[in-house]
Amino acid sequence: MISNLLVRIDMSRKDFSKGQRRIASYIEEHYDTAAFMTAAKLGEVVGVSESTVVRFAAQIGYDGYPYLQKAMQEMIRDKLNSIQRIEVTTGRIGDDDVVETVLNQDIDKIKRTIEELSREDFKKAVNAIINAENIYVFGVKSASHIAGFFAYYLDLIFGNVHVLDSTSKTTTYEKLFRISDKDVMIGISFPRYSTMAVDAMNFAHDRGAEVIAITDSMISPLVTNADEVLLARSDIASVVDTLVAPLSLINALLVDIVIERKEDIIHTFSELEQVWKEQNVYALDRGADNSEDDNNGR
Repeated sequence: MISNLLVRIDMSRKDFSKGQRRIASYIEEHYDTAAFMTAAKLGEVVGVSESTVVRFAAQIGYDGYPYLQKAMQEMIRDKLNSIQRIEVTTGRIGDDDVVETVLNQDIDKIKRTIEELSREDFKKAVNAIINAENIYVFGVKSASHIAGFFAYYLDLIFGNVHVLDSTSKTTTYEKLFRISDKDVMIGISFPRYSTMAVDAMNFAHDRGAEVIAITDSMISPLVTNADEVLLARSDIASVVDTLVAPLSLINALLVDIVIERKEDIIHTFSELEQVWKEQNVYALDRGADNSEDDNNGR
């Protein structure tokens, strides 16, 4: 199957109608803009009907306009800078309700993640994490926050977690140089992709570690040396990085890990709960202890 959009256009060009040739020319010259247009809007800009745009998508081998739109977005996935994101986002929302629009877009990202996530790679990733001697979690910039969330719970469960959240090569490799084929490396990155994440995952792969990529697309540079690829959709054209779906994916990984190692984890958390209570870690525990002291003094 031909995956490159521009190749599809070139191979079908001789069979295009006049209107389809106009669509093709516009996409070739302005795919970064067309990628975020509805079929109706693209038709309006080019000067053809919405149905002509839909037929064009079918003519070049896509099962509808949404697939053509997705192909255009894949072409620019790592090319939108911050200013372009702002312009695209404001253009997409326009006068619509911001809360409803943004939350519905996040819902759509979760739905697409459910559809596209490889269950086989998901289970392999869970097993690799459970059986690893050491777990390395890499995420920088906005991805560092979900990497930290993931690592926090993994460390509570296993106690063998190393977080890599620096763009400094010195710091990264100082933490990573002991990684071996007994370990697992989890790299998290979304557009615009971190070159440090790619380099760190390549290093881990070369050392024989199991490598898990949490990213948004099979064209992500993290995929190249990954043993398991877990796709979670983000919004490449949002003003801010949309990481709702990746966080939900990480929640699912944690839940499955707990299910697989339920008895061991119950034992671990029973000990933790006792320590938390003894040390008055949580405010309600402290209040309960004070109340008990008051009652004993009466």
